Amino acid sequence: MTDSPRPRDTRALPDRWRDTLLAARSGAPGPDPLPYAENLLVRWAEPQRRYHTTAHLTAVLDRIDTLAGYAADVHAVRLAAWFHDAVYRPDRTENEERSAALAERALPEAGVGEAVTAEVARLVRLTVTHDPAEGDGNGEVLCDADLAVLAGGPEAYAAYAAQVREEYGFVPDEAFRAGRAAVLRQLLALPRLFRTPYGAAEWEARARHNLATELELLGSSGPR
Repeated sequence: MTDSPRPRDTRALPDRWRDTLLAARSGAPGPDPLPYAENLLVRWAEPQRRYHTTAHLTAVLDRIDTLAGYAADVHAVRLAAWFHDAVYRPDRTENEERSAALAERALPEAGVGEAVTAEVARLVRLTVTHDPAEGDGNGEVLCDADLAVLAGGPEAYAAYAAQVREEYGFVPDEAFRAGRAAVLRQLLALPRLFRTPYGAAEWEARARHNLATELELLGSSGPR
């Protein structure tokens, strides 16, 4: 595989949110979708972000489009993509929980039913581990879409890794190397990084190569 698909223009995001929210409402009435999109996009554009930006959101949504046929409720998966990093502070560990709680507050107000709201929140919380249960089609699609960045070509992966390091610029080099290495080992220990047939065929081998290469580089750049 070459680099992951080029994301569509982030300027299309408000329209994509509107279409998804209206579909998730299933005809139920609700307020204007645009203010919710504006609130989320302000969050995704916060200054502490380097990788977890609107470009990442757009890329995840594009990959969900590619994997949509594997999802039981693709509208819930797309909403989960919007919320999965809506709360993001690299110096905190509860980002996924706070993002899920934000979805649980915002979606009922926006006209989304209880069942879909609960599924969105569940999916957001699943991104803590990226380890969906067997047969969890919605979880498999969201997690594969989120992790597809790991399968980029050399330049794309290097740019991703550099952006992650920038987000953790407040962490000293040695501590960052240790923490990042632990994350990489956790991912490599998963039986499969990608659970959809498409992800397994197109992304798995490249992603494992990239993770192993980064892990090796982290070790070689340590103290002498």
